[in-house]
Amino acid sequence: MEIKTTVFDDCKKEGEWKIMLLDEFTTKLLASCCKMTDLLAEGITVVENIYKNREPVRQMKALYFISPTSKSVDCFLRDFANKSESRYKAAYIYFTDFCPDSLFNKIKASCSKSVRRCKEINISFIPLESQVYTLDVPDAFYYCYSPDPSNVNEKDAIMEVMAEQIVTVCATLDENPGVRYKSKPLDNANKLAQLVENKLENYYKLDEKSQIKGKTHSQLLIIDRGFDPVSTVLHELTFQAMAYDLLPIENDTYKQTSLSALTQLMKKMPHFRKQITKQVVHLNLAEDCMNKFKPNIEKLCKSEQDLALGTDAEGQKVKDSMRVLLPVLLNKNHDNYDKIRAILLYIFGINGTTEENLDRLVQNVKIENESDMIRNWSYLGVPIVPQSQQVRSSRKDRSAEETFQLSRWTPFIKDIMEDAIDNRLDSKEWPYCSQCPAVWNGSGAVSARQKPRTNYLEDRKNGSKLIIFVIGGITYSEMRCAYEVSQAHKSCEVIIGSTHIITPKNLLDDIKMLNKSKDKISCIKDE
Repeated sequence: MEIKTTVFDDCKKEGEWKIMLLDEFTTKLLASCCKMTDLLAEGITVVENIYKNREPVRQMKALYFISPTSKSVDCFLRDFANKSESRYKAAYIYFTDFCPDSLFNKIKASCSKSVRRCKEINISFIPLESQVYTLDVPDAFYYCYSPDPSNVNEKDAIMEVMAEQIVTVCATLDENPGVRYKSKPLDNANKLAQLVENKLENYYKLDEKSQIKGKTHSQLLIIDRGFDPVSTVLHELTFQAMAYDLLPIENDTYKQTSLSALTQLMKKMPHFRKQITKQVVHLNLAEDCMNKFKPNIEKLCKSEQDLALGTDAEGQKVKDSMRVLLPVLLNKNHDNYDKIRAILLYIFGINGTTEENLDRLVQNVKIENESDMIRNWSYLGVPIVPQSQQVRSSRKDRSAEETFQLSRWTPFIKDIMEDAIDNRLDSKEWPYCSQCPAVWNGSGAVSARQKPRTNYLEDRKNGSKLIIFVIGGITYSEMRCAYEVSQAHKSCEVIIGSTHIITPKNLLDDIKMLNKSKDKISCIKDE
């Protein structure tokens, strides 16, 4: 809706067709919220990739919806490098967020006469689901957690980019939230929270009536990925998480081998083609998941749950977690990834282990080449070697809640969401970067200039939001928690986001890379 009003309606002219140019990021952004038929309705006849060579269409105007990066701006400038040879009749440019002066001046100097509009629209994130967003910066994981000191400039730059993107999330929601962060064990959340707070202050300095916009009735929590390592490696048995974990789904696409039944069905009932396709695809996905699950994963899940919780399905304490782990490691049907995940759950469960013990596990399973998938978790502040003496934060008692034997674990994020809504987050563990909005501090305290509230919870019922951002990826099980908590606490909508969405295998591959050198990334803006 925001894109429709700020981009399409802004440059729409009755009966006039335009070409639309997108870069990598805006292609994903647009694909997440509209179809080609929606674009046709807005007068867009062709959508092209700005990076590719294109035929000139000089009688048509072009709408550029791009990120404010030097790569995208240079591609635009090439289209209008020569007035007599320009590719299109005129240009309407819409940047996803703030465009640095250096890039803006380049446009001004080269082809200002061809530009009919140049606007910043502040939507620099991907709305993945109704309550889930991502910044689409998977490289942030490496730069935020790699121990290599030569990456410090890239890390600072990517932090700036993320902070700007998070501000566009808040702006789209029309919120100026109180910003909090998880203070331990790393400093990334603190740094990012301070940057976001400063940029929010800047963005909301003046509203239309020249009044400083105060904090709204919302909170933004910023967290480092190491806060809950268990949820990232467990086999999750809900449909979405299971499919992405067990099946080779790439870029949200799953190639199926047999579709003969589907073809036959569609021939018999052509009017229901769309519904049949959708149903059959889901049935095939579910069937393929179960084919992987039944022979090996089912038994493995029981061991994983016992290791993660330290108790068995009957609630009895696991006396020796090594006895739970060994059958998994000795099972020839489990691949190395599954064995590494089990070893990690064992180590997380005992809060770190000895070098000798870890070496023995690695050698027995013959995963010497993959051992960094285990050791490098320490860069996320997770105890691996040696064992940590720090007492781990206690979990909420959920024994009364209905669970399945193979899905007893509850992601930590759910505890955090519920505690935030109920004002139970410890302010030492979750400091504020800014003044806490009155409706969240439990006291309902307000300034003398505001009318006193009879019931601070009423404010939340009027649409307050809890916005969460995790540096380094979120899992499908954590995404699900946002819906579950919103459903249970009608007074507050929970919106969760991250740098990207992770699956256990992808995360372990990224963890393994943390102590290797990496080519510098291209998504950082020019200053």
